[in-house]
Amino acid sequence: MINEIQFISPVDGDMLTGFDGVDKGQSLEIKVKLFAPPESILKVNGVIAKVTAKEPKVTYEATVNLDGYRNVIEVLEEKSGCKKNIVVYRLKNANRKYRLSLDDNIWFLQDIARNSKNYKSIFENPYLKIYKDAHEMYGTKVHINLFYQTEGFNLSQMPDKYKNEWKDNADWLKLTFHSKQEFPDKPYMNATYDEIKRDYELITEEIIRFAGEELLSPITTVHWGETTLEAARALRTMGMQGLVGYFEFIKNSKPMVSYYLDREQIEHANKRDAWKDNKEDIIFIKHDIVLDKTALDDIYPFLNELKEDPHRSGIIEMLIHEQYFYPHYRAYQPEYRDKILTAARWAAENEYEPAFWSDIVLEK
Repeated sequence: MINEIQFISPVDGDMLTGFDGVDKGQSLEIKVKLFAPPESILKVNGVIAKVTAKEPKVTYEATVNLDGYRNVIEVLEEKSGCKKNIVVYRLKNANRKYRLSLDDNIWFLQDIARNSKNYKSIFENPYLKIYKDAHEMYGTKVHINLFYQTEGFNLSQMPDKYKNEWKDNADWLKLTFHSKQEFPDKPYMNATYDEIKRDYELITEEIIRFAGEELLSPITTVHWGETTLEAARALRTMGMQGLVGYFEFIKNSKPMVSYYLDREQIEHANKRDAWKDNKEDIIFIKHDIVLDKTALDDIYPFLNELKEDPHRSGIIEMLIHEQYFYPHYRAYQPEYRDKILTAARWAAENEYEPAFWSDIVLEK
């Protein structure tokens, strides 16, 4: 009997926002849907479930309230005494929030290091100045994922003379591990525990040295969003609690930017703001829009459509890559700054507040 009962919605690990139910302040009222054999007598957290459909499978539904961050939902089949449960999470602060994250970053730090005798502020760097402008205009919070090295430069060469300024801006600016370097592609797809741990420590120690521990975050995006389970466990051991990705499939049905997840998990994570692998204690966060892959005129229409999806519009994750800012880059985008400010303006106009994921998905 227990194997014949199936949770349809929510499922184990779901992270639920006010858009997933009815926000009652102290609790979130949601509908729990299940498949079960005909003539079952089900109670969900003590509430009798009613049959809502008989085809193609018998579907039961019960309304329950989630009172805390971590919630156990238990179904009891009264005739057999069989029980089954899942764990889901209520995100109280997840309604109408957004974050801007930046991948593949290293060149702006190289510029600051080269000009350290002339720059009185890190925001004299033209790239970083864009994000300062976005923050001052719209309050945008920015998360920068770093490479350790590029041709002619590595993070050990970044001076610490700006450390106090980094700290002063830690309320809206974060720096974390991304990858040792840009190439080869998918560097951690076959990585061991020790390989990714080495690179994580290399970058994190330098961030602490030149910017301060205040700039760190327990959320990151690994370069290409591909890791072995072993490598993901290493990051979790190092304190990383959330990983951001696309959770999609490319034309040959291979996962893209989906870490170690299997097909069923990827398909589910693709439809959620965030989902937690309870077995591994890792949260997976969905990128909603990649600005360098979206035409400037398409940003508003894309976000307007996304806003109507109740399962992905609680927190909107915006991403852009550093390279497209630079005229020397083969795929330079002259409208780079405009894209960032357009996305931030849309958020402000639609009453989305800037936030870091660590303030939303982690228990406080």
